Amino acid sequence: MNAAISVVGIGADGWDGLPESSRRVLHAAEVLIGAPRQLDLVPAGECPGERIAWPSPLRPAVPGLLAAHEGRAVAVLASGDPSFYGIGRTLAEAVGADRLRIHPHPSSVSYACARLGWPLEAVETVSLVARPLAALSAALHPGRRLLVLGEGPDTSAEVAALLRRTGWGATRVRVLEQLGGPGERLLDATAADWPYERTDALHVLALDCVRDPGTLRLGATPGLPDEAYEHDGQLTKRYVRAATLAALAPAPGELLWDIGGGSGSIGIEWMRTHRACRAIAVEKSPERAARITRNADTLGVPALRVVTGPAPAALTGLPTPDAVFIGGGLTVPGLLDACWDALPAGGRLVANTVTLESEALLADRYRRHGGELVRLAVAAAVPVGGFTGWRQAMPVTQWSVTKTADPGDRSA
Repeated sequence: MNAAISVVGIGADGWDGLPESSRRVLHAAEVLIGAPRQLDLVPAGECPGERIAWPSPLRPAVPGLLAAHEGRAVAVLASGDPSFYGIGRTLAEAVGADRLRIHPHPSSVSYACARLGWPLEAVETVSLVARPLAALSAALHPGRRLLVLGEGPDTSAEVAALLRRTGWGATRVRVLEQLGGPGERLLDATAADWPYERTDALHVLALDCVRDPGTLRLGATPGLPDEAYEHDGQLTKRYVRAATLAALAPAPGELLWDIGGGSGSIGIEWMRTHRACRAIAVEKSPERAARITRNADTLGVPALRVVTGPAPAALTGLPTPDAVFIGGGLTVPGLLDACWDALPAGGRLVANTVTLESEALLADRYRRHGGELVRLAVAAAVPVGGFTGWRQAMPVTQWSVTKTADPGDRSA
């Protein structure tokens, strides 16, 4: 049986802050692996084992490096709690969780909440380590308290600039450096007046979110205002969009294909329902595909994948979806069949149309596969002379269906 690998969390207080159990593990280790900063925190006199710094890039090197020291007592050093945005996940994926013996230290988030007097369970944490800065935007809501894990000394200035640019300049920003160590320091200002270009690389940002007057309010549920999107008219409108997302029923970790992405609104709002949701927007127009990417960045889901090309050809090789939305191109030969065939049992398909030709196709599929066929009609109040009347938008026919284990044709 392969030997266990010890993973020891260490803080800015170094050796002095470690419990005796973690010290014993490091003292007995024949091999110590970690970042140079972490290795420097462990005195050589206490821990005589061979010291190895992680190479860069780290992740692909992990299996080979651990295999090279198989049979020896290996201890991996990690910052704070190894299982909280740390090396613990990478090691578990590489060698299996059953081989790890994790010795956690208080995380930077625990320290930050202790210093600020914030209840840990009421705070949302956003990591920008190896992640796009735009990912922060989806978490911004008035009154929310956020802890942001920065990637380097420039992170606080970059976050403050994003907050100013997106209408959150009144947000209070605090940087907590070297938490738990002798060099601990607090920097405090609003994003609008942030004076620090660089901070200590080891830090956490604390944000008290305040929306500037006039900034568009974006809720946490599907159905964002149409004004939130850059578009050329190719946009699933707000109320139909909300009904469409309800039919798609996103759940954490699921993958959506958004076919005929247009402005990307369905895929974007699918991903905004939970940070683990994934989406691929397929759009044949390069101009619209670029617009989808910009909208995804603005609305805080930069991980939305955009595939430029016509469906169904562009669907080849894509990962299996949990749900498919077809917002355009229903009459393209083979598209509906390709989407249906790609879905596993239990997968959902939702298709919207405003044309009679596409409606006939959906009526036929409804007859064959069941599901739900509805017509969505929205009217808005508009001025009529000195009075007010209703203006009817084009009705949308929507077919939604869950694929069963036996996807046979009901007409057979």
